[in-house]
Order: sequence, then C-alpha cells, then structure tokens
Amino acid sequence: MTTLPLSRYRVLDLTAHRAGPTAVRQLADWGAQVIKIEPPGAGKGDVLGGNRHGFDFQNLHRNKRGLTLNLKSEDGRAIFMKLAEQADVIVENYRSDVKFRLGVDYESVRKINPRIVYGSISGFGQSGPDATRPGVDQIAQGMGGLMSITGLPGQGPVRVGIPIADLTSGLLLAQAIILALLDREKTGVGQWVHTSLLEAQIFMLDFQASRWLIAGEVPKQAGNNHPTSIPTGVFPTSDGHINIAASGQNLYERACGALGAKELLSDPNYATGQLRSKNRVELNERLASFTRTNTSAHWIAALNKAGVPCGPINTIDKTFAEPQVEHLGIARPVQHKKLGAIKVVGQPINMSSAPQPAQLKPTPELGEHTEDILADLGYDSAGIAKLRERGAI
Repeated sequence: MTTLPLSRYRVLDLTAHRAGPTAVRQLADWGAQVIKIEPPGAGKGDVLGGNRHGFDFQNLHRNKRGLTLNLKSEDGRAIFMKLAEQADVIVENYRSDVKFRLGVDYESVRKINPRIVYGSISGFGQSGPDATRPGVDQIAQGMGGLMSITGLPGQGPVRVGIPIADLTSGLLLAQAIILALLDREKTGVGQWVHTSLLEAQIFMLDFQASRWLIAGEVPKQAGNNHPTSIPTGVFPTSDGHINIAASGQNLYERACGALGAKELLSDPNYATGQLRSKNRVELNERLASFTRTNTSAHWIAALNKAGVPCGPINTIDKTFAEPQVEHLGIARPVQHKKLGAIKVVGQPINMSSAPQPAQLKPTPELGEHTEDILADLGYDSAGIAKLRERGAI
C-alpha cells in the first residue's frame, strides 16, 4: 500500500465554515492523521446551518476522524492539551481573539509542545484595527477589490461565483503549514503560521493589483474580455458561446485564419496589439460576425487545429461529462455508511510515487471516533462515561 506524503503527521482540526476546512482537507487528503474536533451536540451540520449529510459538508471533511470536545470546560481543555502534546499541527479559523479566550492559542500550546505548527485563518488578520471583526468570503471579495473588477462594465459590483477568498486562504494556509513542517526539520521547533481572507483575496488580484502598485492604473470591470490580452473573451456561435484566447500577433493571425477572417489582418485598426486593445469593442464585434455563422463544436475544432486556445462554456454537469475531465478522474468515489456510494471533488495534484487511494474515506459522523481517541489517551470506559456526564465530550 502506498504511503501518502503527510501520513506521519498528526493534525488537530478546530475549523468550521470553509477556509479552515479547506486547509485541513489538503492535509487529510495527502495522508495526515486528522482529528476533527467539534462541540458536543453540534448536531446535524456546520455552524452555518448546513446539512451534515449534504454535499458541502461531505466534500469538505472527508479523510478525518471525529471527536466531540467542549473546549469551554476544564475537562475538555485538558483533553485537548493531551492531544496537543502528541500533535504536529493544529488548525483553527476562529475570529482572531477567540482562541485566546478558550486558552488554546499558540503560546499556550507551545508551552507543552514546542514542536507544534499552529495554523490560523481569520477574516482580516491576527492584528490591526479590523482583526477582531467577523469576516466571510463575500466581505473579503468586496473589501479586497475583486467585486469591483468582476462583471460587465457599468453593471455594478459582482461577486465571483465561488467562495474564492475562503478557498485560496485555505490553500495558502496548507502551504504555510507544510513550509513550517519543513522548517521544523531544520530548527526542531514549530511556529505559528497564519493568513486571512483579506490577504488571500489581495494576493489573488495578482496582475490587477500590480497594475495599481506599479503602473498606477485602477482596473475596472471588463466583463468576459481579458483586461489586457486582446482578443480574449466570449464569442457567440450559432448554438451558444465559446471562449477564444488569441492575444499576441501569432495567435491573432492563426485565429483570423481559422475563422475565415483574413480580411481583418489587413485592417490597419488592428495591426498591432496596442491598436487591438484600443479598438477592442469593434474588433470583438467583427470577430463575432464570423463566429455566429457556425456551431461551437465547429469553431472549437477549427481553432484547436490552428493551435489557438479555445473551449466550450459548460454548465457544471457538462463539465463533469467532458471526456478529458472523466479521464482525469477528479470526481472521486466515497463509500458512506449512511449515504452509500457518493462522489466528491478530488485533488488536482498528481504524484507519481504517491498516488491517492482509489477511494477516499467518508466524512465522520459527529463524534464518531470519540471513544477510540480517548482510549488511545488512556481513558477507560468509566472515565469516558464521567466525561459525558459532565458535558466535556
């Protein structure tokens, strides 16, 4: 059996919502021994009211064991610290002040385990004027500038159709945790690593942010057109729409040839990239007059043959029906004892020497492994029963 790269690490998962669970999912999927810690009676879903057996919760929390623990109680906190002594990583995404009130912050944990790598995600950062504010994805999208550049010109701010600040902050925290584990091999000690929805969102602005920082330009909404690479955008066909990316002189010439629009090559208004940018609206309309004359499949075949990046604009069901997507196998099977055979979104990372197992482990039921985990810590059945009576588990 293949050993996954993170299988030697033990992780305590204090996360909820989406950003934190996204980070932990990266660790769990690659073999880390994760214990998901939830309050007793947390019930049927997550803190936002989602269904525990629903698609979202099942996709976020696979490959873990489940433990209930009341961190507000003395007994619960003592159990947590016993677990922390043996752990390599702790991940939390409380508001920045909550972990200190609970007494499970990095400084408290490192006193008993200086090797701990402690990962945190908050809405706006661990310090500063907004540190203790509650933050969710859409707030970060707006504050971080993304909504101002998303959507059609003049339509007003538009949110991105996925929780991009949650997801990217989670991925960045997972990377930070792995960096800290690598550093620990050299130093012998752990550290606190953290990011925020706001920082992740600004990082993901990428060239749009550098347009302002370096060129002094404030980017605006460009709709389906790429803001700087022209022509790149959505073009109508006789039965729908397709994406075409033909920026740069070589690709532009190939695209005009494939579309039967060679007359555009001799038009002085589009002779250079700078002129194509200046006259983008007119150029796109001219290109659309050609793409409208045939089907999406026809133009995708013609443009691909010419080496021009292009593709369909799929609904989600059609995405998973794409032959290439089926070949990649990113819809991964899970066998759940209550839900039966289901599929979740798998990892986009492929490792030749450590491939993922054929089937992922299902999301645990609330506290499903509590007794087993406590038994590993040395609690007997009578002691576990007393903990339940006192509301610690």
